[in-house]
Amino acid sequence: MELDAGESGHRVGVGLEPDHAGSGDVVVSGTGGLVLRATAALDPARAGLILVPGASGRVGEPGEVPDHDAAAGEWQQDEFIPVLLGRALTTELPTLLKAAGDNPEVTLSAVCGGSLVLAMAGLLEGRYATTHHMGLDMLDATGVHAVSARVVDDGDLVTGAGVTSGLDLGLYLLERMVGPQIAHAVEELFAHERRGTVWRHEGPVPAGL
Repeated sequence: MELDAGESGHRVGVGLEPDHAGSGDVVVSGTGGLVLRATAALDPARAGLILVPGASGRVGEPGEVPDHDAAAGEWQQDEFIPVLLGRALTTELPTLLKAAGDNPEVTLSAVCGGSLVLAMAGLLEGRYATTHHMGLDMLDATGVHAVSARVVDDGDLVTGAGVTSGLDLGLYLLERMVGPQIAHAVEELFAHERRGTVWRHEGPVPAGL
């Protein structure tokens, strides 16, 4: 993808590649069966940014709510979000993400349930991160300093909460990578204004917290 930098006449290149972790190059989304095709394999030795997405599916744990009629095309048992996240841990993904996290030239990022995948893989203990508000307690239980914020910047780890905060995360990462003018231009193109303050573990702690 190329972005016009305006009056300077320069163009900024930002490469975007849907990667897979060795389980095949086709991924079926949890929303409407949308098929996503990966164009590369995840390479933890390659410098850059890795974004771990979340999961789309049924909220809750299997057995907490009645099953729907499968013949009617409703949700199936294995489409619960915790099951989908747990399934990711049975692939090569945790090993590849561990290697990427050890690479000083890689920034790890995640949105929504992607933060939980990193945490359940044991990669975020002692770090500051966020996830969808319904998963903050689970994130905290893994030894993460869970923060209720739309975007949390912990240096080489940047996480977003969920759903629309993914847009905020993307714009913030773009600002970090290529600067605020480009991020602002994309913000205008998407007609989306970022909300909230990016949380960092800096400065004095507010009274009463």
